Amino acid sequence: MQVAMIGTGYVGLVSGACFADFGHVVTCIDKDAGKIERLRTGGIPIFEPGLEGLVARNVAAGRLFFETEAAEAVAKADAVFIAVGTPSRRGDGHADLSYVYAAAEEIAGLMDGFTVVVTKSTVPVGTGDEIEKIIRARRPDAQFAVVSNPEFLREGAAIEDFKRPDRVVVGLEDERARPVMSELYRPLFLNETPIVFTGRRTSELIKYAANAFLAMKITYINEMADLCEAVGADVQQVAKGIGLDGRIGSKFLNAGPGYGGSCFPKDTLALVRTATDFGAPVRLIETTVQVNDQRKKAMADKVIAAMGGDVKGKRIGVLGLTFKPNTDDMRDAPSLDIIPALQAAGATITAFDPEGEREARHLLKDVDFVAEPYAVAQGADAVVIITEWDQFRALDLDRLKADMKSPVLVDLRNIYRPDDVRRQGFEYTSVGRL
Repeated sequence: MQVAMIGTGYVGLVSGACFADFGHVVTCIDKDAGKIERLRTGGIPIFEPGLEGLVARNVAAGRLFFETEAAEAVAKADAVFIAVGTPSRRGDGHADLSYVYAAAEEIAGLMDGFTVVVTKSTVPVGTGDEIEKIIRARRPDAQFAVVSNPEFLREGAAIEDFKRPDRVVVGLEDERARPVMSELYRPLFLNETPIVFTGRRTSELIKYAANAFLAMKITYINEMADLCEAVGADVQQVAKGIGLDGRIGSKFLNAGPGYGGSCFPKDTLALVRTATDFGAPVRLIETTVQVNDQRKKAMADKVIAAMGGDVKGKRIGVLGLTFKPNTDDMRDAPSLDIIPALQAAGATITAFDPEGEREARHLLKDVDFVAEPYAVAQGADAVVIITEWDQFRALDLDRLKADMKSPVLVDLRNIYRPDDVRRQGFEYTSVGRL
């Protein structure tokens, strides 16, 4: 099938490359000429394991193309995907749909014959209705169907998630779109992937409901971690004990400094705003947003307490800056709250992240970035683990301690066993454990 993908950000690029790997002919379109030229020459603008090879293989096979102009690709497309950004709108937290609606306007003028227009971007309930109105107003004669097909990609595991998903959700109001969407995802039938066909508004809400539930689960175990510290319990054992209950499950029960990234912060906020607008407030999600915001700030206080209550004039080494490992994404990362708070309290920061430094340099001021993890320990009064990259899981603790001024390790991801670290002479602080 012929596919046009409007937008070459995280979702658009991964989705386009995976559809091409399924055997479809995909053209990814972006107005950023520099990004398109980089993609044409083999450069990948984001870090995602396996993506560079996947793109190169499908470009070489003649199934994946990159263009700045949409006209030819949209005109011959069976399906046109809208995969542009929907950031939180300044001032009110609603999703900014200006890029989505601009894409719809452009598509309307270029379609030729029956076309399925698919929203891959995360959009509030009713956005598909508005897209349909925009296209219909521009092209009353056009033959098209607007479909919702939300993405459920985890950064760092996006290719696996696309090719072996838990489910594919397709929301439609026009049955002509069903065979087109079924054919696009036909390669997944071999894996017996559930393809859930729903109404369009239901599909739009599924995406927000899923992300909000996962964010709530993270926030729940973080609050349990605080309670564990207060009563002398171990949050990891609590998580194991409740996670073995099939009704709860073990995923997203890892206590830490709070959630961040491209999805959970903006999607929970957008869901709260949508629910309020429709007169059906979601109190649990409202609280989740508030608690998570407070938690990231509270982690700086945890570090200060571990250092005796005063960090003025002290040097702190930070391991990990991105919101999670295996990505270069710094959006709403806990480090963006923790590090400025430590600096405001008088600390000097040295930091290392395997992939996040380039973006972090734009977002964090007066930080000494170093090229390898042990360099953060040079003259440090404490080392803080904020992101659980694999290379931090088996550090040579003797080597780390040898370069530190004071052997204080604050592990905000519970990577290490407390007894093991303390036996090596560290003052060790973790989350939800004594």
